[in-house]
Amino acid sequence: MYAILDIETTGGKYNEEGITEIAIYQFDGHKVTDQFISLVNPERDIQPFVVNLTGINSNMLKNAPKFYEVAKRIVEITEDCIIVAHNSSFDYRILKTEFKRLGFPFKRKTLCTVELSKQLIPDMASYSLGKLTRALGIPMSDRHRANGDAMATVKLFKMLLSKDLDKVIVKDAIKVEQKSKMAPNLNSIIEEMPSDTGVYYIHNSEGDIIYIGKSNNIRKRIIQHFTGTNSKSKKIQRLVNTVTYEKTGSELAALLKESAEIKKNKPIFNRALRRTIFTHALYSSIDDNGYINLSIDKSNREETPITTFSTRASGKHFLFKAVEEYNLCQKLTGLYQTKTSCFKFDVKECQGACINEEPIDLYNKKVTSLIEKYTYNSKNILIIDKGRAIEEKSVFLIENGIFKGMGFFDLNHQINNKKILSSLITPMDNDRDTQHIIQSYMRRNKRLKIIDLNNN
Repeated sequence: MYAILDIETTGGKYNEEGITEIAIYQFDGHKVTDQFISLVNPERDIQPFVVNLTGINSNMLKNAPKFYEVAKRIVEITEDCIIVAHNSSFDYRILKTEFKRLGFPFKRKTLCTVELSKQLIPDMASYSLGKLTRALGIPMSDRHRANGDAMATVKLFKMLLSKDLDKVIVKDAIKVEQKSKMAPNLNSIIEEMPSDTGVYYIHNSEGDIIYIGKSNNIRKRIIQHFTGTNSKSKKIQRLVNTVTYEKTGSELAALLKESAEIKKNKPIFNRALRRTIFTHALYSSIDDNGYINLSIDKSNREETPITTFSTRASGKHFLFKAVEEYNLCQKLTGLYQTKTSCFKFDVKECQGACINEEPIDLYNKKVTSLIEKYTYNSKNILIIDKGRAIEEKSVFLIENGIFKGMGFFDLNHQINNKKILSSLITPMDNDRDTQHIIQSYMRRNKRLKIIDLNNN
């Protein structure tokens, strides 16, 4: 659990400042669960430059509660939480100073979104909250007021959590929470799980991730882990202490995050997985007569495949449908072994490429259109899919046929502006697994929105 906050002060000498306004959002990693926003009477003068910056003046604070009157609420809302702030060392110092004046030792673990942003979104021109959120397309209101800055920090932190493929933030948070938790009850863990699409992380008592999985219904999948009777399920049941999750909305986002994060974190119960998630691929070649031939073969060939499949059977199934859709020849797609005409020619459904009757250029044009549809080699495209909320979308960037990464957006200008888009995208490896995941997902989901960047 996190307490994301922002504090406005009077300004003045170091450790002599007073709080004029505070906003705290309790955040569970997915949504705001509690909030506290208040002006505070600092019982001291406000520096003129601060009045100009924040718009908060002494008249506004005459009837505001003094710090000792809000201190209990601040303790309650930050209890067992990691304090998150943009330049957290400042906000935390101010809070500790105010509590020290009351004779109360205030101690919390902190996270700084400035430092996290530098790690997870490198090479930005500025890491000030206003300029950074503007560069990332994060909407912001009431700049230099506690509520506006705290809410912008919530949105920034949510983005940083999704960019943290190594799960450093979550693992650290679990270590803090375990200190105040008793041994877990599996039913209580299940009750906290959502019935949404996403990636889940099973942790041991040290906070280490022991298993990463993906599901279209996280809750249902966790129940299967906790009620399973095979040896892996029983080991997980014995070692599990906490389960965290990340909603993705999009199944494609979940598949890609699962693949990338298993490789980065190497959980002990994921290591038995196959090295590759596909075994067969679709290849093209040109025969002696000049016709483009298609074939399903094992995916260990050196040449680049058109698309890949989990099994030979799924590849054959795809080819049979492609023959129907593009009016191709069964013989030239390896589906009908014959030295003469194919079966479809005999029933007047093939134009005769199998016996050199169909013009080569016309037949090859049909095959080429199939290849262009099912491969993204050399393409510059955005794939748009569902997001984590109704107003949000997920985006996947492919440049020159290379998968660059994925992100989330809720305003169209965020993907229309190349600088903002590149900042939103979490970089991911373009390996054979990611290519297979994207291509097979695009085959199964015909209604995906594809934006051709060459036309923008």
